[in-house]
Parts: sequence; structure tokens; C-alpha cells
Amino acid sequence: MKAHTGPDIGVQQPLRGFRLGLLLWFVGMPGVVAVTATLLPVMLAGQPLPMPLWVLALLSLVQNGVILALAVWAGVALAPAVGLHAPVLGAAITRSPLGPVLRPQLLPGLVVGLLGGAFLFGAWRLAPDVLASVQERLSLPLFARVLYGGITEELLLRWGLMTVLVWLGWACLQRRRAAPAAGLIWIAIVMSALVFGAGHLPAAAVLAGPLDAAAVAWVLGFNTTFGLLFGYLFWRYGLESAMIAHGLAHVVHYLAETV
Repeated sequence: MKAHTGPDIGVQQPLRGFRLGLLLWFVGMPGVVAVTATLLPVMLAGQPLPMPLWVLALLSLVQNGVILALAVWAGVALAPAVGLHAPVLGAAITRSPLGPVLRPQLLPGLVVGLLGGAFLFGAWRLAPDVLASVQERLSLPLFARVLYGGITEELLLRWGLMTVLVWLGWACLQRRRAAPAAGLIWIAIVMSALVFGAGHLPAAAVLAGPLDAAAVAWVLGFNTTFGLLFGYLFWRYGLESAMIAHGLAHVVHYLAETV
């Protein structure tokens, strides 16, 4: 007779993955809603629309919700294999204590967030003149910055894209290793950070008009720097550490602007 060893792990793991993916998607969707409600009307202001704004907003919500779902589920499927984790959210679905997994992430996230917010404030003062209108028109409320930047972007760029890049590199080049080498992870951090930086160019171009080389270099360099920091936090401490840093940087920047 086969000894009883507790619940079937083969059944538990897919169920845990499904629950984690659902939780991550629900955590990320408020950011999608917030940025759609606040940024889309600004970007489309004064432009001829092919359909009512509310229809465009609904289509944007659906499209971005699907993209978020793909990123979330890619991370759920691949992150454990390459040693990347969301410890706090993972503990939440198993009803485990959150404190022990949050504490190691808290200090690095707070330090990077505080320094990043100060850097964010100072860097905008050195931005090319063509980007001045972006700062004026893109006055998003704090909740939208924190929800989308601090949570949704981290799910898309770190949990989703960076994890996929690490897994692809490991599966194609280092499959005989138990875990990806640090150099491979750094390549994924840099690549996802560059995508993060380039992802800010379309909105900047819509709000500021055609961007010259200096403006493109500033947008790429500025945002890529943050992407490198958040990618490192995700790798070394966990996804929530990157979320804390990203969200706090927006809070510090917002407060510095309003003082």
C-alpha cells in the first residue's frame, strides 16, 4: 500500500499558481483603470476621434487587461524555475505570515524609493526644454502614479518581461545549470529596463510633439536607470521590494513638487 504523504502536490501547485496569478492580476488592474481614466483623455485632447471617448477607454481597458494577464501568467509559470519570486503575495495566497517575507524587502525598497524620488525631482529640472510641456500636461494624480507605476508597471516589466527574458536565456544557454548565472540575469535586467525606458517615448511624443535626439536620450536614460534599480530589487529581494521602491519614488517626487 502506498503511504499517505498529505495532499497531492501535483494538484496543489497548479491551484496555487492559478490563485497567485488571479491575485496579481487583480492587484495590477486598478493601475490600468487609473491611467486609462487620467492619461487617455489628456493624450487624446484636441484630436479627432473615430469613436466616442468612452468606447476608446473601454477598448484600452480590455487591451491592457489582456496584456497584464499575459505578463502575470508568464511570471507565474516561469519565475519559480529561475529563482524569481513575489514572496509577500505568494504568502498571502497560502495564508502564511507576511511579516517574515516582507521585512527583508522593506529596507532596500524604502532606500531606493527615497533616493529615486529625489533623483526623479532633480532630473526633471535638467530635462530638455521640449519636455517641459510633458511635465505641465502630464499632471497625473498621485494615486494613478502609484497604482500604475508602482504596481502595474512592475508586473508588466519585471514580473512578466524580465522573468521571460531570464527563463529564455537559461533554457537556451544554461539549462544544465540549476539556476541562471548572475550575468544572464543582468542581461535580462538591462533589456527589460531598456524596454521600460522606450515605453515612455510614445506618450512623451504625443504630449510634447516630435522629440529631438537630446529628448529621446533623456527619456531613455532617465527611465532605464530606474528600470535597472527596480530589476535588481526584484532579483535580489522580491517583486514587492521593486513595487515599494517604484511607488515611493512617485510619492517623494509628488511631495517635492507640491512643497
